[in-house]
Parts: sequence; structure tokens; C-alpha cells
Amino acid sequence: MIVFILAGGALWAQTGDFQSTLFPILEKANCRACHNADGVASATRLHFPEADADAAKIAAFGNSLVVLVDRQNLDASLLLRKPTARMPHTGGERIKRNSPEEAVLKAWIQKLAQLSGAELAVALKYRELESEGGDAAEDAQLRRLTHSQYNHTVRDLLGDQTAPAMQFPPEDFVNGFLNQSRGQSLSPLLEEAYSNAAEKLARSAFRGGDTHGLLSCKPSSPECRKQFVREFGRKAFRRPLAPVEQQRYESMLASEPDFLKGAQLVVEAMLQSPNFLFWINRASEPKWKAWATASRLSYSVWDTMPDAELFAAAERGELATRQGVEKQVRRMLADPRARESLDEFVSQWLRFDRLTTASKDRRKFPYFTRETANAMITEARTFVSDLVWNGGNFMDLFTANYGYVSPELARIYGVPAPARDFERVPFPANSERAGILGQGLFLALTAKPEDSSPTARGLFVREQFLCQHVPDPPPGVNTNLPPVTEAKPQTNRDRMSEHTTSASCATCHQLMDAVGFGLEKFDAVGARREQMVLEFRKKSDEDADEDGKHPIPKRIITLPLNTNAYVAGIPNSEFSSPRELGAVLAKSSQCQECVVKQYFRFQAGRSDTPADRPLIRAVTDDFRNSGFRFKELILSVVLLREFPQEKPRPDVAHNH
Repeated sequence: MIVFILAGGALWAQTGDFQSTLFPILEKANCRACHNADGVASATRLHFPEADADAAKIAAFGNSLVVLVDRQNLDASLLLRKPTARMPHTGGERIKRNSPEEAVLKAWIQKLAQLSGAELAVALKYRELESEGGDAAEDAQLRRLTHSQYNHTVRDLLGDQTAPAMQFPPEDFVNGFLNQSRGQSLSPLLEEAYSNAAEKLARSAFRGGDTHGLLSCKPSSPECRKQFVREFGRKAFRRPLAPVEQQRYESMLASEPDFLKGAQLVVEAMLQSPNFLFWINRASEPKWKAWATASRLSYSVWDTMPDAELFAAAERGELATRQGVEKQVRRMLADPRARESLDEFVSQWLRFDRLTTASKDRRKFPYFTRETANAMITEARTFVSDLVWNGGNFMDLFTANYGYVSPELARIYGVPAPARDFERVPFPANSERAGILGQGLFLALTAKPEDSSPTARGLFVREQFLCQHVPDPPPGVNTNLPPVTEAKPQTNRDRMSEHTTSASCATCHQLMDAVGFGLEKFDAVGARREQMVLEFRKKSDEDADEDGKHPIPKRIITLPLNTNAYVAGIPNSEFSSPRELGAVLAKSSQCQECVVKQYFRFQAGRSDTPADRPLIRAVTDDFRNSGFRFKELILSVVLLREFPQEKPRPDVAHNH
């Protein structure tokens, strides 16, 4: 694309210097914040080039704006009417009418309208190329085991069930997940944790003899030393050992007269090797390619090391074909270990961690305990698991009229406690609950300790379910709202009107708050309320009146709630409850594609790039054609990442 643009440099030159005229104005107006692949305006025809784009790309982008110009009536051009708010614009007024900036914008529109046939063809060609993606992001050659992968791997390798990685330094969320290659550095603390874990695991592996069956030969056999190193090393490193590695570990084993003590040394050393702690994602040498594919499939679908059958398929060369990979993935999806990997994806995507560390005002919500939070997580996990493994329509994630209720949740939901914990229970028709948006998990983790948070709820919907990045607040902006007083009681909606008085805050808060207002009938723990109840005390709760016996009465003020809301950027998206918002999201192409993007990011270990757009579109098509069956989404992502140049067979997305 760059060569093509440079070859047409004379054509660009005829249209003026976009980079020094209009482009800085659009940048200052912060149009890029919404008009990018992950922005609120990602579904529009206006996408800014990458922040590090060179002059040729910026010039090409400037000419491509011709698609937003009405060549017959320049004043009717979207390129003029949208940023000046002459017509409804999610971003509001970005360029003031009759300003010098608008004059520059109009001058550029005039130039675009005068493009010749050849120049116009070049501009439209840029749009075509841009829509097909840009430069590809390279997958990391090595991926470090995440903490969950470490636990699952030592379980399958050694039979150890102690989950030692639970004691490791916590992992950081990058791009919304814990397994992103950009966040997988090795800190000194983590290195020390690996060393300690290796020592304990190796000692435990041979406590009381070969209790975990790691030896397939008799120690007294002369060949057993070589056989143990070869077989255990192949599993631990997820590939055959090189001759020099084989000799090194054989010598280590031979250094101990007691065979089991020598084997313990080998295990401890291998568990500290980078060859164990990192798995091959993309092989640089052809001889490791099949083994890299086996690890890639295994850690993607199972969150653990390959099993014997996957290793055998790699040795036989079956993983070099689409048919061979599909056969293995379908087998793996039927294995219970696939559920562990899905649980990891769901727990990170839906941010279970935020609820496990959340605190709620004990005076207002005395029944919200650690058990309540765990029940909310279990409900969400059970709900998603049922949709995936029982072949449901995954977009029911947003519209299902039921939950999986425990006694703790029954109190919050206002339903009878089921006979058994986490039985499927229909939501009452008047509850206005539906899907994940009506469950305690979402409503509680997107709330403050004492009350709901429209901003947090709207932000979560934008980021997790629409894959849209909302810009951070400008530096130095005071994000504190005025306190609620007895003299001036206000709902959250009234208080947050303060956000709209500041131009630096209004646009972004409109994107978030306008969504969160529709969920205001649900408090900080997800219980339904018809009105907002404000309590005012002149003294603390512990104070008493003059006789020292009766607590001082509190004044209660109730305020009506206005839950009219909408999702800016999605047409006809008005709603006033979780149930109605769920219906909006379920039928939204942005939300459907976001589900695909989130799983792609989790599996690839990186954020998607413009070059990934064709793959994501193809997977989304497969997802839709399958009736939104998530297992088919998993298969489609794997196959298209393994064989990006091969067109999928028509029946790939329909074999259930």
C-alpha cells in the first residue's frame, strides 16, 4: 500500500498539503479518539491512520475523505455537517461554525470535490486497501506460561494438584487479558517464585518413590536413564530434546547414585528452564514447526500442555493440514480441559477479579459478603458454560430471561431460593432483568461501594461488549462530583449533569453515562429499586438520643429515577432496562464482532491490528452462520489463524 501511494505521489500533490492544513485541526479536535478501529465511531467510514503513520499515509487518508463529500452540494457533505454538529453527531461539535478551522475544512472539501477521475480512483483505492487491513502484527515466537497454564501444566506433567502459581506475583491485565505477550516479562520476583516452585514440585514428585508414575522403565535398567530424560524432557519442553540437551540431563541424573534423587534433580532443572516456562508459539526452525502447532492448539483450546495424542499427531505430520488440525480441535473441544480454558477466557473478559476485591457499604448492604460475590461469579460462569457447551445461541448472553440462583442471589433478585444451589431460575417478568446485564456480577462490579455508577457501567459495556476504547480524561480534570446534601438531594443522573457543562468531559461522558442511566433501577449489589433512596443523619449511626437508648432517627428522601437511555453510535438503541439493553446488544453487529475480537485477543495473546480485519470478519461470518455457537467460533479462529490463506469449507461452521 505504501509503494502504491508513493507511486501516485503526483496525484496527491495536486490536492494540497493535508498534513499541514486540515489534519492538525482534526487531531486537535480529537476526532481520532472515536474514529479508529476500536473507537466508538469504528463502524463509520472515517478511520484515522495509525498514530505513527508516515506522510504518504496521512496524505492518502486526506484524499480518501472524498467519500464523505457531496460533490453536487458541498454544504451537504458529511465531512462538513458532522464535525460542526449541523447534523446529529455522537462526538458533538468538534469544529465551531464560522471559525477559521471551519474555513480550512471547507477549503479541503472544495479541493476534494475537484479531484479528477484518475485522482478519484486513487483515493477510492486507498479506501479499499485500508478496509482490507494494514501491516500485520507479528505473533510472539515464545509465550510465557500464564499462572493458570503453569498450574494446569504441572498437573498434567507431574500429577500435582497444589496449584503453586496461586502464590506467584500477580499478573497484570494488558489489552483486557492476563496472557498478552506484551505483559509477559520475567521479574526477579517471578524468577524466584519459579525456582522455589520447581524445587517443591520435584521433591513432591518422588516423595515415597515414583508415586506419580513418571518412570516408564525400571531404574535398574542401563537404558532407563536415557529413556527417562528423553520421555520426560519431550513432555516438559513440548518437543524432542536436542542431543546436547539429552546428554546434559543424562549427566545430571548420573551425578546421583540414587536414581530417584537424580531424576528429582532433572525435574527441578527442567522446570526452571525457559524451554518449560515458555512455549513455542511460532517456530523459527522448520523441525519445530509441528511441535509449535501442537503447543499453540493445546494452550489455546485447553490452557495446558499437549496430550499424547496431540504429540503423536505432530510427529505424524497431521497438524500441517487443515483437516488434521480440525480433527484435533474437535476432539479437544469434547475434552473437559476445554472448559478450563473457556473459564479462563470468561473470567478475564468479564473481569471476575474486580468483584473478588470489591467492597460494599456494610450499613446499606449487610448481606453482601464474600460468599455473595463468589455466588455471583459462579452464576455467571455456569450461565456462560451452559450456552457454550450445550450449543446455545451465545448472543443469549444478553437476552436470556433466567439466571442460576443461590440463596444469596435469591434475596437480591427477589425470587424464592431454589431447592439446589445454582439451579436455573426464570427472572420475574417485572424484574426487567435479562442475561449477563441483569445478573449480580455485572451490576455489582460496575458499581461503587455505596451506590450504582452509570459511568462505570457504561464504560464496561463500551469496552467489553462493543470493543470500543473511550479516551482517558484530560490531565488535571477534577472528576469528583458535588456531594449530595439534604438541602439539595439529587439522583446520580442529576449530579452527573455536571459532566456535560465541561467541553473536555461532555463527549466521553455522553458515551458512557448515556448507557449507564438505563441501568439505574439496580443498586450497588444489583438489587432492583423503583426509586433512589437517600438517607441523611446528623450524627453517626452509633450516636443515641438523650436517654441513651434509642438511635437518632434518620431522614429518608426518595427521588424518582429517569432510566431513559441510548447507546450512541448504534441506531435505534433507546432502552430503559438491562433487558432492553441486552436486546440492543444481541442484534448489534458491533457486539457480535466484539465477541469474536475478544476471543481472538485472548487466543492470539495480542491486540488485533488492521491486518487482522479480514480474519475477524470471516470468523464473525462463521459465528453468525452457525447460529452464534461459540464452539464453532473457537474452531473458526483456530483454523483461520493456522491456515489464513485457505478458504474454509462451506460446512465448517455448521458441524455441531
